[in-house]
Amino acid sequence: MLSFSDILQRVESAIAQLHFDKSPDSLYAPITYILSLGGKRIRPALTLAACNIYSDDIEPSIAPALCLEVFHNFTLLHDDLMDQADKRRSKPTVHKLWNENTAILSGDAMLIASYRLMTGSHPSHLKELLDIFTDTALDICGGQQYDMEFETRTDVTEAEYLEMIRLKTAVLIACSLKTGAITGGASSEDAQHLYHYGLCVGMAFQLQDDLLDVYGDTHTFGKNIGGDILCNKKTFLLIQALAHASETQKEEMHRWFKQTTFDPTQKINTFREIYDNLGLKNTTMLKIEEFYTKALQHLEQLRVPDERLFVLKETGKMLLHRQA
Repeated sequence: MLSFSDILQRVESAIAQLHFDKSPDSLYAPITYILSLGGKRIRPALTLAACNIYSDDIEPSIAPALCLEVFHNFTLLHDDLMDQADKRRSKPTVHKLWNENTAILSGDAMLIASYRLMTGSHPSHLKELLDIFTDTALDICGGQQYDMEFETRTDVTEAEYLEMIRLKTAVLIACSLKTGAITGGASSEDAQHLYHYGLCVGMAFQLQDDLLDVYGDTHTFGKNIGGDILCNKKTFLLIQALAHASETQKEEMHRWFKQTTFDPTQKINTFREIYDNLGLKNTTMLKIEEFYTKALQHLEQLRVPDERLFVLKETGKMLLHRQA
């Protein structure tokens, strides 16, 4: 079996061979740019890793893995635009480096290109892979819509938030694993267990992202710390704060919600202090552990030797303790 390092090298090599050099350059250059920013490449890596559990030949998983990575970066491009984010992986976002209209159109081109990459899958799997991918893409749109709607609400429940991140984040990780399992020849039962493993890991992954937005380091995180706080984005920590804060703390948070001009540092520090007083860092970490425990339970159901799961287990631990 391949190590995770070997898998990442194979992913990077395949991405380097993608060429978006048609005219006009102003449409395709942003695609090359956002793909060149790197990132964890976790989704295509999981696709190859899942395939490798069942087959020593990972080539059938390369095309769909590239599809999922291009699609993921498309969602980041549009997400950055909707959030008016300045940085992505410590570099200027596409709409800042070019303009908003270019970000929209280049993102659309990435979506189309991702479908073209998926058609490079083996014909025997293509219909099933396209169905999973299309359902996932629609789910992600629903998750993004919920995320935007939640920005104007102060009554978002924990259940609503968890459903939003399931759609926006977790389903693509789940799709990546199931896609790899299918290309590797897994049984339908194993493929489904890997899908649910991915859902649980994806939920933990997003909760960790919520933590890093408050407590991470901007140099390692790759984004400005406190960005979610500044735009009133509903995260797990904020929802818990609104549910458990004292009346004085709630009044203070609501005052900040209403302000359109403010000192960013002061707002971030105010909310971080409230989170600290309520012990929400620990609360979030416990929720992350809960989802990771459920994820491991699905791995235990797979009908494969335990040693073939080493890469997935190590990757899960890495995601659980990541700082970027």
